[in-house]
Amino acid sequence: MDILQAAMDVSLCRAASITPEGTSRAPLPIRAGRIGASLAARAYRVDLHDHLIFPGLINAHEHLHVNTVPPLNTGARFPNSYAWIEAFQAHFEEPAVIAALQVPKELRLRHGALKNLLAGTTFVVHHDPWHPALDATNFPVALLRDYGWSYALGWPDYGPPVQQSFAATPADRPWLIHLAEGTDATAQAELARLDQLGCLAANSVLIHGVGLREQDVDRVIVSGAAVVWCPTSNRALLGRSLDPRRLYAAGRLALGSDSRLSGARDLLEEMRGIAARGELKPMQLLKLVTTQAARILRQPLRGSLASGAPADLVIVEDRGGEARSLVDIERNQIRAVVRDGVPRIADPDFADWFAATGMETVPVMLDGKPKLLARPLADPALIALEPGLERIADRNEREPDLTKDALTNNALTNNALTNNALTNNALTIDARCN
Repeated sequence: MDILQAAMDVSLCRAASITPEGTSRAPLPIRAGRIGASLAARAYRVDLHDHLIFPGLINAHEHLHVNTVPPLNTGARFPNSYAWIEAFQAHFEEPAVIAALQVPKELRLRHGALKNLLAGTTFVVHHDPWHPALDATNFPVALLRDYGWSYALGWPDYGPPVQQSFAATPADRPWLIHLAEGTDATAQAELARLDQLGCLAANSVLIHGVGLREQDVDRVIVSGAAVVWCPTSNRALLGRSLDPRRLYAAGRLALGSDSRLSGARDLLEEMRGIAARGELKPMQLLKLVTTQAARILRQPLRGSLASGAPADLVIVEDRGGEARSLVDIERNQIRAVVRDGVPRIADPDFADWFAATGMETVPVMLDGKPKLLARPLADPALIALEPGLERIADRNEREPDLTKDALTNNALTNNALTNNALTNNALTIDARCN
């Protein structure tokens, strides 16, 4: 981020700031890209009357580089993730999959990050090997960096070895592994196996956990470990997900969207689905993607509006119900997403805020609604990967061609109708003559 942009003082006025701890109607100060302890005397003022400010959301499980890969649409439900991985091998031969994977990985990683940012997620956990592209200073989202991981107990050839990786991870840093991603005996046995390996501890973060039984949930809670819940992915692959209530009540649950290869479009869609099924209430969901996720991931300044926290924000209209104003909306209904105190995508009436920070913008359409996108994120090749996102300039350039095509098609259709009428008339005349 540009130093001048980060250094700018901003005051967000007349909005309600919403966190799981409560609501504040005091102006929210931004100083040097972080939440300030006090208002600056000459801060740039943004009037947000009838708006709500939330912390930027935390996506606790993602595979950033595979969001454009077509999913395996067999309609089948698998007993565990290993069976799904096995079935996917033939899918790699599909032309659409081959084409998706030919896109450079660095671009696919940026696309996965942009997908998250568009839906208000500003901090992401990428569960795959690190790539130099993730270190770019203008990467769309912040990432979990200081952590350990393995892929899964039953897939040892990918990712760091389980015991060695766990042993090398400091106790105050999270250690991640896919675990119990299934409904069969294989999945149900994995927690005990992980415990036998000495890898179940307070910093263990278990991804999915569908196969955890009641006694396993007890063991997770007692150990101080945590689970990342990805219900859309679980339902798509396995036919069901876990019951979140006990883990949530114990503070041992976070939420992840997984990638579009199996999961939701984004974290907002994941939250809407959970709320619609009545599995958790809106404020509970807000906690999952802010303070509770931050605690599990050992990121005390993320998911927060406290002084000193990065000024990563989601701004929405006040639709009543506080947390429901966020949980119930689509991504194009977000008014602004802010990272490090600078808007990154926002409605056009925030143009002056972009300009005040020195951030150039590109007009885009997001799911049919006009937006301004920060220029560093507006690479045409990147935008082309995201369904529902297009540069307005590109759209306008296509319109004359579309109009021309439409006129041509109409002419062809009229000619065809005329020819059909002539043919029908000829048939009628022939019938009469006979």
